[in-house]
Amino acid sequence: MFDAGDIVAVMVGVAVDGPYSYRVPEGMAVERGSIVAVPLGPRLVLGVVWGAPRDNIAHNRLRDLSLAYDVPALSEELLKLVEWVARYTLAAPGQVLRGVLRSPEALDAPKPVIAYRRTGHEPEKLTSARLRVLDCLMDDMAWPRPALIGAAGVSVSVIEGLERAGAVEKLQTPPPPVVLPPDPDDRPAQLNAEQQQALDRILALDVGAFGVALLDGVTGGGKTEVFFEAVADTLRAGRQALILLPEIALTNTFIDRFTKRFGARPAEWHSDMTPAQRAKVWRGVLDGSVRALVGARSALFLPFRELGLLVLDEEHDGAYKQSEGFTYHARDMAIVRANLAGARVILSSATPSVESRNNANSGRYAHVRLESRFAAAALPDVTAIDMRVDGPEKGEWIAPALAREVFAALDRGEQALLFLNRRGYAPLTLCRACGHQYQCPDCSAWMVEHRFRGVLMCHHCGHEMRTPSICRECGEADSLVAVGPGIERVAEEAAIRFPEARRVLLSTDMGSHGQLRERFAEIERGEYDLIIGTQLVSKGHHFEKLSVVGVLDADLGLAHGDPRAAEKTFQILTQVAGRAGRASRHGKAFLQTYHPDHPVLKAMVSGDREAFYAQELLAREAGGMPPFGRLAALIVSADSQQAAMTYSRHLLSVAPMAEGVRLYGPADAPVAMIRGRHRVRLLAQSGKDFDLSGYVRFWLGGAEKPKGDLKVQIDIDPMSFM
Repeated sequence: MFDAGDIVAVMVGVAVDGPYSYRVPEGMAVERGSIVAVPLGPRLVLGVVWGAPRDNIAHNRLRDLSLAYDVPALSEELLKLVEWVARYTLAAPGQVLRGVLRSPEALDAPKPVIAYRRTGHEPEKLTSARLRVLDCLMDDMAWPRPALIGAAGVSVSVIEGLERAGAVEKLQTPPPPVVLPPDPDDRPAQLNAEQQQALDRILALDVGAFGVALLDGVTGGGKTEVFFEAVADTLRAGRQALILLPEIALTNTFIDRFTKRFGARPAEWHSDMTPAQRAKVWRGVLDGSVRALVGARSALFLPFRELGLLVLDEEHDGAYKQSEGFTYHARDMAIVRANLAGARVILSSATPSVESRNNANSGRYAHVRLESRFAAAALPDVTAIDMRVDGPEKGEWIAPALAREVFAALDRGEQALLFLNRRGYAPLTLCRACGHQYQCPDCSAWMVEHRFRGVLMCHHCGHEMRTPSICRECGEADSLVAVGPGIERVAEEAAIRFPEARRVLLSTDMGSHGQLRERFAEIERGEYDLIIGTQLVSKGHHFEKLSVVGVLDADLGLAHGDPRAAEKTFQILTQVAGRAGRASRHGKAFLQTYHPDHPVLKAMVSGDREAFYAQELLAREAGGMPPFGRLAALIVSADSQQAAMTYSRHLLSVAPMAEGVRLYGPADAPVAMIRGRHRVRLLAQSGKDFDLSGYVRFWLGGAEKPKGDLKVQIDIDPMSFM
């Protein structure tokens, strides 16, 4: 504890490398983890007391703490997490701390709720409106003012009149909890023998100790029911549970399933929430009233004090990688936080990441398998359609064999899904007269046509322009042609081929999160026959009537030279194919491909996922790639390509020599310009046990600091190579 006159080190929530020293003023006491407001230059900023300063500083040079907030101190494990993440990712500790202090509104004391209760005194004047209010208060319970106004159908002046007449009294009550506590024994799942065995293996990890289980189960195998029972076990032990989802704003079904199991909604944390909602959840997590929370990756930095379980559903998903601000992978940081907190981790996926599979194979993680679908549902049959032999006519994108299967499913009253992981109408627009190709003025990327909206759009920076009627290069009218398909073009073809089908188009730019959630609910209710969508449709949705899935370009993910291309393609194809036949209907999946002999396609058709993982691990090991080696990317950006390349060459020239480290580049990044900034990439590769973060830190410490418009972004363990 630090009292008046003591000097404390305060980590401020801005991008600084270490804490600043302040003096505790009279009448204030703080401790390590206390949240405070401090003067920094001309403004007040949030910070956290980090402890005693390392250096002696004269008192007359110090400024006082301005305010200590009346909230519990942050836990020791959370402070250590901030330091660990900053050290590993090479981010400034203050920048990581800003992710913890994301809801400044939560630091103010919550306002009490104004409520009214009947006194027993009858007013002299009784109108019909007053009678309705008094009838609502017959139970002698205090009613919050908004609820009373709504139930009685009156204005606030009627209630205030009853208060002046002495018939009701005003009370101030504490605000209600953000959510009711979940009941671990409300509706326990009836697990089958395989699920129960999986749960027993997970619960063999002590509830108060660190341990990781990879819940590796086929699509539709009942993984959610298993980890819900692990959540229940955690709640019974008096610990908090955190469930991370890759697309929290689109997973209403998951929230409904949680509510049905535990009798109460979980708290939520995602980008769609208002500041007021965030404040309530943040404070509830800190004071312990929130016992279970479902959130996006940023929920990892919420101030849990009794964290006992972290679940990452779809642990392989790329959405867990934070690529802006400080870069981190939520899966890896979740394991670090669990280790610091003495908590269990469940990594759940039908297509685990190669890293997680390797950790399970080596015994570092418990490998918990679910190899059959729940309720005796069968896995879908997967067929490759060789587009070299059985492809569609020129200008069409749906192969005849797939079209026949879609027709058959629609005739049976079932649903079909056409999947293409490419938004918009066409990925490239060119002029047939002069050959001009429309490119983003700020990025080295083609403009994607969105015909439904009448625009050309860059998917990297968001730049838009109205689709021109004449070529801007040569002036020729009606000369622009679309090259290649996006889902809007597939939808156009589907409208011609299947005119009677009720169709729905789904991608992230086809409406707000709320609108997309409603579309998914309508699909689940059977209000659409034909679903046309991007990767959005592959993530955990359960469509009981869906029996046929068609992937229109199974080769798409293999075409970018990404070292993780095979893994990502295998994962998305498995997830999409797994949407079919999840209830009593038998499912079929068709993969349109020009490379049916590719190992990914062969593994999909044969259903031999183990062969795929074995081959991929061998290839990674031979190349020294993760999980058998480590990577760090340095992306230098500037307003000119020459400036970015010159500084990148300087970095390479001062790189320290170290055994086992190989450097690649500098070279223009595959997407060489984004938002008008030119990008040059350097890549460092090392062995698995080498401290690559420390090496890069030492490397940059010996380099000339970037000046002017130069910026260097560091990505430890990069997931994208674009």
